[in-house]
Amino acid sequence: MDVVRNEPLLEVERLCVDFPGRGFRAKPNRVLRDVSFVIRPGETLGLVGESGSGKTTIGRAVLGLVPVSAGTVRFDGRDITRAGRAERRRLSQDVQVVFQDPYTSLNPSMTIESILTEPLTAAGTDAQEARRRVGALLDRVHLPADAAHRLPREFSGGQRQRIAIARAIALGPRLIVCDEPVSALDLTTQARVLELFTEIQENTGVAYLFVSHDLGVVRHVSHNVMVLYRGDVVEHGRAEQVTADPRHPYTRKLLMSAPVPDPAAQRLRREERRALAQSA
Repeated sequence: MDVVRNEPLLEVERLCVDFPGRGFRAKPNRVLRDVSFVIRPGETLGLVGESGSGKTTIGRAVLGLVPVSAGTVRFDGRDITRAGRAERRRLSQDVQVVFQDPYTSLNPSMTIESILTEPLTAAGTDAQEARRRVGALLDRVHLPADAAHRLPREFSGGQRQRIAIARAIALGPRLIVCDEPVSALDLTTQARVLELFTEIQENTGVAYLFVSHDLGVVRHVSHNVMVLYRGDVVEHGRAEQVTADPRHPYTRKLLMSAPVPDPAAQRLRREERRALAQSA
């Protein structure tokens, strides 16, 4: 993917996050250590790693959902490392999130129209104008206009995730944190949702911080990829290099773990993964 190189939109420098230790007077557990990266407008950074690697914690730190122990987070040149509630509310117009589970991220008692108008009216948009925009939002994520009057339970997982994406883009954000947004979907639906993310980025210029455990998934949407292992960055570079010719053994292990549709190629991957484990 080619993007126009502009000034950084999101800058994270030497980010550290500690979680409380277990037990009385236990020392804090450092789950992120000196993580640094930059995302420019219209660019996607893929964060990859196994469970417990710290990738989701990075996204939550950017969103202000976990306290930062050290380092800085800057958005559009402004330090938001320890932004208060009022500033975070203002930031919500520029920074949005798509969560992992499309079944729990939508209020089951609200119609789709209510779900999509809620962020608009909260930002000061007139209720009538907010309802008018719903049709355009649904069209952008390739859902029919009559979906507005239905409840989330009437939709499949992939359709619910499209609704969640529509909610995230309602305010025209400049950055969306995507927290494992396709991991709960089947492979065919994953591909369609990933295509939708790419289409929206091409049409709006939004940037993504894309969190995933699957190196194959981030290959399709990312300009740059950063691989984490137990809170440390072990590899960081252009997506085509990291996903095709990784240099770090852990990244190679992740690549070998990704399933492929060809049985012969899958068998070869298993053999390579065993050889990699034996040499470690």
